[in-house]
Amino acid sequence: SYFGDRSSCAENANTLNLTSSSSVRGLNSTCLGKTPLSSGRSGCRSHTPLTGYSATSSSAVSAHTVASVIVAVVEGRGLARGEVGMASIDLKNPEIILSQFADNTTYAKVITKLKILTPLEIIMSNTACDAGNTTKLFNLITEHFKNVTFTTVQRKYFNETKGLEYIEQLCASEFSTIFMEVQSKYYCLAAAAALLKYVEFIQNAVYAPKSLKVRFQGSEKTAMIDSSSAQNLELVINNRDSRNGHTLLGVLNYTKTPGGSRRLRSNILEPLVDAETINTRLDCVQELLQDEELFFGLQAVVSKFLDTEQLLSVLVQIPKQDTVKTAESKITNLIYLKHTLELVEPLKAALKSCNAQLLKAYYNSLEDTRFGIMLEKITTVINDDTRYTKGCLSMRTQKCYAVKPNVSEFLDIARRTYTEIVDDIAGMITQLAEKYNLPMKTSFSSARGFFIQLNADCSTLPNGQLPSEFTKITKMKNTYSFTSADLIKMNERCQESLREIYHMTYVIVCKLLNEIYEHIHCLYKLSDIVSMLDMLLSFAHACTLSDYVRPEFTDTLAIKQGWHPILEKIAMEKPVSNNTYLTEGNNFVIITGPNMSGKSTYLKQIALCQIMAQIGSYVPAEYSSFRIAEQIFTRIGMDDDIETNASTFMKEMKEITYIIQNANDKSLIIIDELGRGTSAEEGIGICYAACEYLLNLKAFTLFATHFLELCHIDALYPNVENYHFEVQHVRSSAGNKEKIAYTYILSKGYTEEKNYGLKAAEVSSLPSSIILDAKEITNHIAKQVLHRQKSTPEMMKQRAAYQLAMRLVQTARNSRLDPDSLRVYLKALKKKYEASCPTSGKNDEQ
Repeated sequence: SYFGDRSSCAENANTLNLTSSSSVRGLNSTCLGKTPLSSGRSGCRSHTPLTGYSATSSSAVSAHTVASVIVAVVEGRGLARGEVGMASIDLKNPEIILSQFADNTTYAKVITKLKILTPLEIIMSNTACDAGNTTKLFNLITEHFKNVTFTTVQRKYFNETKGLEYIEQLCASEFSTIFMEVQSKYYCLAAAAALLKYVEFIQNAVYAPKSLKVRFQGSEKTAMIDSSSAQNLELVINNRDSRNGHTLLGVLNYTKTPGGSRRLRSNILEPLVDAETINTRLDCVQELLQDEELFFGLQAVVSKFLDTEQLLSVLVQIPKQDTVKTAESKITNLIYLKHTLELVEPLKAALKSCNAQLLKAYYNSLEDTRFGIMLEKITTVINDDTRYTKGCLSMRTQKCYAVKPNVSEFLDIARRTYTEIVDDIAGMITQLAEKYNLPMKTSFSSARGFFIQLNADCSTLPNGQLPSEFTKITKMKNTYSFTSADLIKMNERCQESLREIYHMTYVIVCKLLNEIYEHIHCLYKLSDIVSMLDMLLSFAHACTLSDYVRPEFTDTLAIKQGWHPILEKIAMEKPVSNNTYLTEGNNFVIITGPNMSGKSTYLKQIALCQIMAQIGSYVPAEYSSFRIAEQIFTRIGMDDDIETNASTFMKEMKEITYIIQNANDKSLIIIDELGRGTSAEEGIGICYAACEYLLNLKAFTLFATHFLELCHIDALYPNVENYHFEVQHVRSSAGNKEKIAYTYILSKGYTEEKNYGLKAAEVSSLPSSIILDAKEITNHIAKQVLHRQKSTPEMMKQRAAYQLAMRLVQTARNSRLDPDSLRVYLKALKKKYEASCPTSGKNDEQ
């Protein structure tokens, strides 16, 4: 085997004592050396190792169709309960991600991280799921990941000392600073120990020493978006049709590589929280938009890259058996490596004259001499014109003739034999075509080898049939595919010759890979550069299709004429745009309006714009300023929430409880239609109590409701603002009926459309006497409520003073006005204060 020995891997797989576990029920079938079925999970299956991959150019869109991530999770016990360690590895990407963090009783961080990873399999300690004594974490994970395979490992294999040894053994030298970062992170090291032992012996993935990228990913560097909010906002999956591209990922995904698509998805689910890093990305997007030559030049090079991460994963794994398939895979991946390295110089050339700080840093990284050293060593053995091509026969030819002539005399003889056989096959088919006077041609597929194809109508054939010497006949429209006994024999000779060529080429390739292995880790850097450039190009591409604007980062959420990016893609035209303004002094907005007036769409659009800004994308608006959100919570009411039923009410309560338990001053909170699943009195009470709790935070909160009584909370809390969606009343041509026309325009104040139900009743067949009684009772109740909640002059004066003070603070922090303009603005503030507080005397003005 190449890439070092496996002396450290001599333990027996059976010592793991693996037990598969099926959800909370607990499936006690012991699976030694096998993993449980991922669907149904009621038994064991022989595992097919995921080590024979070739880094094919699969489309970026389908990069996430097959799960390949394995995650180990462990929680502290006793006083350390709530401290969680995680370790994950993607079998298609040689990178271990370690995480350790303190979580609360909802385990929101754990569930969110697992949702982002979309695991193939989750490994936990057997003590977490002992019959009758399962932990809350285990129950929650199995509840949220019903279709994921669970495997339990004895607790003793979650060993932090062994975990650190594994990291020291496998971590590539350029990532060695990880040791300082994780040496006291006992739980993530324990998870790493169990994960790597499991991957090595059960998944048959053996990694060469000093070959893996290892990084620690804390929870403080990215914003948290819980899985329910990601679903509500349709960030990566459309709620109506999972194959539909009407998601935020669909709006922004113009990536050309699988790595770029994966990075974009990961960023959308975990936006950045560091304004400096975000602005560094925005500088790149701005330069790409301003420099057309740079944009198209970079895009042309980036689109030629294959899946570099998957290529790396194959290159650093040690094959457990030397088979023909293994040999073919290694030869293929060496060709992919050559193809990748040949793109480094064109990528450098495209980045050479860039001005953005990040693009300059990428250019400097590509100056690494190891790229050139590897390519030089490869080209001493591999033909210069050997390259990645599409088509199985073309790629087979590339593999056969990859090694230069005169490197191996026996290989040259084998290749001449192969060429003669292929020529004989072509000659034989030509003779058959002449013999039967039919337009036969030679075709090839990886499954059938060489076969014959004929495009002809049935009526042109003798007796409407092919000659009897042809077998395995298939027909699609007017195309016949078939073979003959002689062709089958020649295919067997061809395969035997091919096996000899692959075996001899494999020996040469392994020797070459051993020589370049010490330099191979610079590909981690290249993979990171290509995926980031691909994502930034995708952001720039999205901007060219719509009028997006660069966001700013302040202590204010201010969006001028913003619109919903997904709705724009669906409608193929620009939706109605609206303004948004929240500050520390006006951080709570209540939104009212009839059903279908645009409340839910507006709330989602704000959250989507916030996420777009925090991943480094431009946003759909004329101007935008954002305060960095550390968490984004959404509670979006569905159509069926209008029904009063226990399940809907309990779902609402779980969602609002989750928000209250996890929100902080830096959160963005979106709540739509709370309290609809119970009586009006209880609904108002719950909404009011929830609002008062959230008002104690400095979080930016937008709260849409049908309970107009809630609008009067602004009399008690000056940081509350009321907005509503305007509607117009249009009479029918007959003049006897009135209908509502939706404008989707947001205006200040609460809605005057107070009695939606009565208006609906008026256009129905309900008797007029009942409608009149209903109106009278409604007006009487409304007057009583209004009397109780009416603001006093003193309250109005306090509110006006509060709002003036907040505006002055905002101006002092963020104003860019020149002195004359600032003077005009301050005078306007003074007039507004006086108008809001008519009883103000001279002392107030001073």
